[in-house]
Amino acid sequence: MATDTTRTGAPRHAAIIMDGNGRWATMRGLRRSRGHREGVQAAKRVVLEAIDLGVEHLTLYAFSTENWTRSRQEVSFLMALVAHHLRTEYDFYRRNNVRVVHVGDREGLPPEVRREIVRVTNETAENTAITVNLAINYGGRDEIVRAVNRWIEQRDGEDSRLCEADMREHLDLAGTPELDLLIRTGGEQRISNFLLWECAYAELVFTPRLWPDYEAADLRAAVDEYRRRKRNFGGMPTTRGVA
Repeated sequence: MATDTTRTGAPRHAAIIMDGNGRWATMRGLRRSRGHREGVQAAKRVVLEAIDLGVEHLTLYAFSTENWTRSRQEVSFLMALVAHHLRTEYDFYRRNNVRVVHVGDREGLPPEVRREIVRVTNETAENTAITVNLAINYGGRDEIVRAVNRWIEQRDGEDSRLCEADMREHLDLAGTPELDLLIRTGGEQRISNFLLWECAYAELVFTPRLWPDYEAADLRAAVDEYRRRKRNFGGMPTTRGVA
């Protein structure tokens, strides 16, 4: 278990682009579906370590708005895997006091996935160890467009200008602490339309490790790197580590 010193300076909100499932499987002569299954196990390891480190919110990029362009077979498998995981992992959420929240365009998902999202978010709503935001059918540009449309609908014809605070209130992650740390696995060094608004001042950590191989120690290393960074938000630098 982590000590109090380990928890000091941990990001309140971390996010991960979980990249490399398909390549992990291909390198081993396996079907891509095997890589996605192993990726689920990596996600569970990381959630447990995030709790141990004191991370309060963890956003996981599970399925993007661009992923629909993949083969019909792979998309069908991924949707079935998401529904199955949400349905069968309730004991994991309960034992570890995990709250699950969905971010993204729910209306664009198959009915079975929507039903499981509603069920798991309702059943875990009172859990407090960590909030896991599952980004399913999520795109950063799409989130911003939907936020603006929600604001317009709320105005109901009133004449006013959209401000930054209005945007924050209508984003999928409204009410969530600012994003502190963004991790991407798999070797690529881009954010791929993920949390475009929220990434404004996030620290970025890239690793070549493929997602199914990602371990608790890798998350600890990323958090240690975060703690060493100096963050100034346009002002004087501050250090996240222990004084």
